[in-house]
Amino acid sequence: MSILGTTTAEAAGWQSRLVRLDGRGRLSYRADADGNEIPDFSHAGYRGGGVDLPEVPTVATVRPVEGDNTAHLQAAIDAVGALPLGPDGHRGALLLEAGTYPVAGTLRIPYSGVVLRGVGDGDDPAVSTIIRATGNTPVRRDVLVIGSGASTRWAGEVPGTRTDVTSDLVPVGSRTFSVADSSSYRPGDNVIIVHPCTAEWLAAVDHGATGADAGWTVGSQPITYNRFVTGISGKSITVDVPVYNHLDRSLATSTVHRWDRAGLVTESGVEDLRIMIEFAGDPDADEDHAWVAVRLRGLQDGWVTGCTFLHFAKAGVETNETTRVTVADCRALDPASVITGGMRYNFNSEGYSQQILFSDCYATKARHAFISNGTSSASGLVFLRGTSVGSLAASEGHRRWSQGMLWDNHREVDPATSITLGIYNRGDYGTGHGWATVHSVGWNCDMAGKKLVVQRPPTGQNYAIGCRGVITGDGPFDHPAGHIEGANRAGLNPGSLYQAQLADRLR
Repeated sequence: MSILGTTTAEAAGWQSRLVRLDGRGRLSYRADADGNEIPDFSHAGYRGGGVDLPEVPTVATVRPVEGDNTAHLQAAIDAVGALPLGPDGHRGALLLEAGTYPVAGTLRIPYSGVVLRGVGDGDDPAVSTIIRATGNTPVRRDVLVIGSGASTRWAGEVPGTRTDVTSDLVPVGSRTFSVADSSSYRPGDNVIIVHPCTAEWLAAVDHGATGADAGWTVGSQPITYNRFVTGISGKSITVDVPVYNHLDRSLATSTVHRWDRAGLVTESGVEDLRIMIEFAGDPDADEDHAWVAVRLRGLQDGWVTGCTFLHFAKAGVETNETTRVTVADCRALDPASVITGGMRYNFNSEGYSQQILFSDCYATKARHAFISNGTSSASGLVFLRGTSVGSLAASEGHRRWSQGMLWDNHREVDPATSITLGIYNRGDYGTGHGWATVHSVGWNCDMAGKKLVVQRPPTGQNYAIGCRGVITGDGPFDHPAGHIEGANRAGLNPGSLYQAQLADRLR
């Protein structure tokens, strides 16, 4: 599957003064007086963006059995997981033939190179694969987990590799920085970059500006990046993906270390099936059922494509500790839960989610349809051509300094909320959410006449360019407006920022 589209500049239309496309399809960027610049989002997606999803051969086929199919399907997954890895990193796909598969537990793919594949995501079991999640054991369970499932926070450190970043400032969008000692590093190394949450940094960002709540505390919001080394020159290191926040040495000394990648799963995914979660009673009250249809946790270079998820309480797809993943052509529909905080995040990236691409996905009855709930460890998230129908609250950066989010051609239909996209401060909402996101962009989005709120955080910037609706800095908490350009003006060129950036990078 490819999402690379046409990006040649057209004679008609207009361009942002911050990102411009020339006649050869090359992009140029303009920073503001404080060094804030729209970053490159093109690294989001499978294998870092711009790489077609693989066609993994089917190696085993199963049919539904009577009763609970959890053990039946898990045994088949485990059998594929026991096969040797091929040179392409794949073991093979398990094909679930058409039919209904009642599942009372959780299915797990803790193996690299394993794909769970259906024959279609429709509602007719004669021609589609339907996993019917039954019961509520364990409480609030996931139906399918792809990846290690472990919570590591990328803390596994190769001994002797930690070194300080010595550059005075690594500005947002940069990929190169100097370190005290580069001798432990080689191109291809997987590294973790950490900008500590110090008293100085907290003071610079007004302790999160959390309204009536106490401000963020020292150590609570370290900015963390998962990267690969692409080049070394003396004490200068270049990584594959830019940073999505300034690394300012006057506020904190950042560090780098090689990550041990313990337990990490790669090259696994799910395709072309339907997960329907059973619930009883009122869909706006019942939560005694599975909460997440598909969780990606401890995964790199994976995918979820051509799937439909219904009646989850929290999320259709949720990512944790996951990088370089594509979620494409998926539908997260009709959640069943109380309409309150923590629920109905149809497409959700939690902590340590980076370079995630949600492409051509569709949500209904969401509180937050396309969202990062991952705080300062979540960044580089792209929601491309997402559609939300009947939104009950905003798609948004949700809390505590998530960075580098792009809503590109996001579309609202019949929203039931006044704010449909929030790139802003959430003050004392939740648990001191404060500045929810920074260096984030709404590009060519349609709010169906409702509000897109974009505000400027201290030390950073947010952007709304070429968006339609009520485009404003007037949010639930009073802060300066972010960069607003071309509101309700047709003809923005390029029409898609992600696709233009991807085409530019792959030249």
